Amino acid sequence: MKYLMTGNEGVARGLYEAGAIYCSAYPGTPSTEILEEVAQYKDVLVAEWANNEKVALESAIGASLAGVRSMAAMKHVGVNVAADPLFTIAYTGTTGGLILVSADDPGCHSSQNEQDNRYYAKFAKIPMLEPANSQEAKDYIAEAYRISEQFHTAVLFRMTTRVCHSKSLVELGERVEVAPVEYVKNAKKYVAAPANARTNHPLVEERTRALQAFNETYELNREEWNDSKIGIITASVAYNYAKEVFGETANYLKLGLTWPLPMEKIKAFAERVETLYVIEELEPFIEEELKIHGIDCIGKERIPRCGELNPDIIAKALLDKDVEFQATPPELTVGRPPILCAGCPHRGIFYEMSKMKRLIVTGDIGCYTLGSAEPLNTIDSVICMGASISMGHGANKAFEKIGTDKQVVTVIGDSTFFHTGVNSLLNSVYNKSNNVNIIMDNRITGMTGHQDNPGTGYTLMGEETKEIDFEQLVKALGIEKVKTINPLNLEESRETLKEFLEYKDGPSVIITRWPCALKRYSKQDLKEFKLEREICQVHEDLCRGCRNCIRTGCPSISFDKETKKASINPNMCVGCTVCLQSCPFDAIKKVGA
Repeated sequence: MKYLMTGNEGVARGLYEAGAIYCSAYPGTPSTEILEEVAQYKDVLVAEWANNEKVALESAIGASLAGVRSMAAMKHVGVNVAADPLFTIAYTGTTGGLILVSADDPGCHSSQNEQDNRYYAKFAKIPMLEPANSQEAKDYIAEAYRISEQFHTAVLFRMTTRVCHSKSLVELGERVEVAPVEYVKNAKKYVAAPANARTNHPLVEERTRALQAFNETYELNREEWNDSKIGIITASVAYNYAKEVFGETANYLKLGLTWPLPMEKIKAFAERVETLYVIEELEPFIEEELKIHGIDCIGKERIPRCGELNPDIIAKALLDKDVEFQATPPELTVGRPPILCAGCPHRGIFYEMSKMKRLIVTGDIGCYTLGSAEPLNTIDSVICMGASISMGHGANKAFEKIGTDKQVVTVIGDSTFFHTGVNSLLNSVYNKSNNVNIIMDNRITGMTGHQDNPGTGYTLMGEETKEIDFEQLVKALGIEKVKTINPLNLEESRETLKEFLEYKDGPSVIITRWPCALKRYSKQDLKEFKLEREICQVHEDLCRGCRNCIRTGCPSISFDKETKKASINPNMCVGCTVCLQSCPFDAIKKVGA
C-alpha cells in the first residue's frame, strides 16, 4: 500500500520502521513536523521537545550511549547551536545508531539565512545522506542507521525545505525491532579529555577513508545512462529539477551518500561524458571536490549560488531557455507583508513601545519579530535565538560608556527564553545590566505551529508535566524587579513600561502573559483567562479619521480614504480591545460575542 506523504512524514515513518527508540528536537521550520509525526508512534518510542537543539542532540547522544537507535532533528541554524556536541561525538563515536536531521532552508522561506549545512558533515568528518523525495526520506533512515552502526558514527541526514514539505508516494513497511547494544563502561571512548581526543583523532581519519571506500560501491549512488554526451552529477531535490529539464537527453550520477564523496566512481562517470554539469543548491559543495581532484565540470559559474533552485532556473542557466509566464498586471496586485494576527497578545505592548521614541528594542526569533514591521516599527534588531537579551546587555553597556541617553528594552518569547534566553539573562544579572527585559509568554511556541514547551504544562506526547513559572525562574536568576501583566491592557502596559524604565538598580523583567489568539486553549488557559469576549465595532458617526486604530497594525481594521472612516471586519475581530483602547474619541464599542 502506498500513501501520499511529505518528506517530514517519510522521515518519521522511517524512524518507526527502523526501530528507533528515542527522538528529540527543538521545533523549527522546515523540520518541525518530523517530531510531531514521530509522536504518533509513542507506544514504541519516545518523542520529546527539547528546550534547544544542543540539548536535543545531547539527549540523543545519551540514548545512543545507552545502546539504542536515536535521532535529533532541527532546522539548519539549529545545528549551529548543537555544533559543540556534534564535533566531539564525531571523535568519540557512537554505540547505538545516531542520526542528526538537518532541515536546510534554501531561499530563506522561514529563516534568517540559507547556510548550507553539507559543510558540517565535511567539517565534523561524519557521513551524510541526502534524500530527494519522501520515499527516499523514509528508506534512507534505515540506511543511515546501518552506516552509523557499521562505522560507529553519527550520520548527518540533510533535508531541504522542498523535500521536507513536498508530497510524493511512499510504500510503507513494518517496524523492525533492533536489539539494543549492551552498555559497557568505556571512559577512554566517551570521556573527551585531551589525551583521549588525541588518540581518537587518527581513528576519525581512518573511519573517513573506510567510509569513502564503502561509498564507491554503495547502492544509493545510482547511475542512469542514456544515449547522451552530457553528464549530470547531482543529489537531493536538485536531481528532480535536473530530470525535469534534461529528461533522457543526459546521463545522471545521483548521489545518496554525499560525504565522503565516492571520487573514483565520480571520475569514472566523468570520463564517459563530454560535458559534465554539477547541479546543486546553494554552495558548490560537490563541485569544489571535483575541481580539487582535477575533474573538469560546470557548476556555479552558471547556476545561481543564492536561493532555491527550480527547473526554470536550471533551464535558463544551462540551456539558455527562457520560460514565459503570464504576468499579473501591477494594478491588480496588492502587497501583503506579514503581520501579527488579529488578537495577537504582542500587539498591545508593541503599540505602547512604538510611542516611546528614546528606546532601542533588541528582538528575537518568533512571531514577535513582526514588531519590526510597519506600522508598529518597534524592534531594531533580530539576529538569532536568545540574542535579544545578550545584545541588549551589550548595547546598554556601550550607551552607558559613551554617555548616550538611549534606553534598551529586550523582547523574547517564552519558548525562545527557555531555548537560550536564560543564559543571556543570567549574564545580564552577573554583569549588572540595566535593561528592561520583556518575556512574551503567549502560552505556546507560536511561530512554528503551536508546540509545547516547558512553560505550557504538557509534553509532546500529551502528558501533563511541571509548568515552569517565569517569575520564580527569573527571580532565581537574580532578578529583583519583575511583574506579570496583561499585554492587551494598554494602560497597564504603558504604566509598567514607564515604571520599569525608571528602575536603575539592575536588569528587570516584564512578563506579558496571554494566550496566542490561534491557540487551542488548554484547561489551564480556560481557567486563567477570559477568552470569550465581545467583538469590537467602529461607530462611524463618532470616528474622526485619526487612524490611531490603524497604527495598532491589526489586520481586522481597514480605513476608507474617501469617507475617512475606519471599520472592523467582524469575521476577523476576536475582541482583544487594543483598538478600542487606542481610540481617543470612543468611536469603537463592544457589540457582543
